[in-house]
Amino acid sequence: MSAIQDLLDSALATNLKHQARSLGFDLVGIAPASPSRFGDYFRQWLDEGQAGQMSYLGGRFDERVDPASYLPGAASVICVGINYQVPLKPVPKSERPHHGRVARYALGDDYHELIKTRLHALADWIRDAVPGARTRACVDTAPVMEKELAARAGIGWFGKNSCLINAKIGSWLLLGEILTTVPLPADGPATDHCGACTRCLDACPTGAITAPYQLDARRCISYLTIEHRGTMPPELEPRIGDWLYGCDICQEVCPHNRHTPDATDPALQPHFPTGSLDLREVLSWSEDDYRRTLRGSAMKRVKLAVLRRNAQTVARNLAGSVPGHG
Repeated sequence: MSAIQDLLDSALATNLKHQARSLGFDLVGIAPASPSRFGDYFRQWLDEGQAGQMSYLGGRFDERVDPASYLPGAASVICVGINYQVPLKPVPKSERPHHGRVARYALGDDYHELIKTRLHALADWIRDAVPGARTRACVDTAPVMEKELAARAGIGWFGKNSCLINAKIGSWLLLGEILTTVPLPADGPATDHCGACTRCLDACPTGAITAPYQLDARRCISYLTIEHRGTMPPELEPRIGDWLYGCDICQEVCPHNRHTPDATDPALQPHFPTGSLDLREVLSWSEDDYRRTLRGSAMKRVKLAVLRRNAQTVARNLAGSVPGHG
């Protein structure tokens, strides 16, 4: 009977993965819904203040480190990934002193809505296939350790820059998860292929990657331009360079991103073809301009006042007026 059940479970997992790919997910794997093995490290990281102003990370700690606390009875986690690498047009040379760069994940439609809609469709499929099954769909706003779960599911390995890296797609990955009470055969974890490479550590302008696999969010340009409120730390402001929203430096230098295929999903094509915005326009935006320009974009995570602060920082950096810039 056990052998028959194993075959049924294996067939269900195979069909589930096929369904996930048909919904537009490039990668899919299954992890056991066991507690995080990084719980103690995560608590220490929070206690040391390395989360900066992201107090929400510790607000639901028990749920975050144990999927079964978030969904009682959780047995498996279906992890998915979508490639968001897109080619960008060059900014004309004469315009470069006036443009601030935007991290690639935020250039297309808001990935939260994109992924959540597809996860709900996949969760519906699971409940139809297994009557009585319970599910919970998650994107990065949910209290889950999504990179650890994806690594367990074989989606990729933890890079030294703390990004998840897939051998074929690289690290340009948007992640999502479905917690379910259905016990499914788990996939094996991916093998770490970072080796002796330290390009991401060497390239980080602010020294946010304090050691391999360790990140101090307070120094990260993505944190500073998106999550941090108030004035920029003076010692880090010139190191933000031309990043208006987010940062991709540690991914741009990663050897595993040299031959990443381009994303084909229309929803992920860039709203801003150069991957940048004119700082003069951002600084002149009204609230209506802000809402109209960023409609449907993940960039709306930050308010206009924060974008203006970032634009002013980048403008000073590009003009060389911040001491130490360049």
